[in-house]
Amino acid sequence: MKNALYVLVGVMAGFMLAGVLVFVSRAPAGETIVLLPAPTKAPVAVHVIGAVPRPGLYEFAEGARVQDAIDAAGGLLASANVDALNLAELLEDGQQLAIPYKDGSTPSTESGTTDLPSSATDTPTDNSSTDLVNINTATLEELIALPSIGPTTAQKIIDYRDTNGAFSTIEDIMNVSGIGPSIFEDIKDLITT
Repeated sequence: MKNALYVLVGVMAGFMLAGVLVFVSRAPAGETIVLLPAPTKAPVAVHVIGAVPRPGLYEFAEGARVQDAIDAAGGLLASANVDALNLAELLEDGQQLAIPYKDGSTPSTESGTTDLPSSATDTPTDNSSTDLVNINTATLEELIALPSIGPTTAQKIIDYRDTNGAFSTIEDIMNVSGIGPSIFEDIKDLITT
């Protein structure tokens, strides 16, 4: 009788083991899930002009704010009228963001130029405002008008751009022989590409 009991327990254990194996080894039901990459949205392109050191075209992710555009353009000049701006406003694709000046002047919408009001920190001029000097198109006289740039250095800038092509960024002007970080600091708020 004892042997019959052992046989019965062994048969029951075998059935349980077979049931577990069938359950584990069966094919999963349903279809496999395929994960697709998250869709990416086109960047928002904004043209920043006015009272910023580096006006130009910048691209941002959707949801960027006016403050992001100002930061990308190098921050605000001391002559900028920050009270006239809504720094939390969302940027829109194709927008031109004009940063106004404290003296009430508005940025020029001409390609590559921006009006700068004169102040105690600007180069003395007879005019009440001056344009940024485009280092890709400036004449020898326009380059000489920049602080720390004499006739020899101005000619080196022209020769460099004739040999190497247009400057991509204003920082590229430091590739010209004789223009180092200290001269760049003197002119960076007065030039554009």
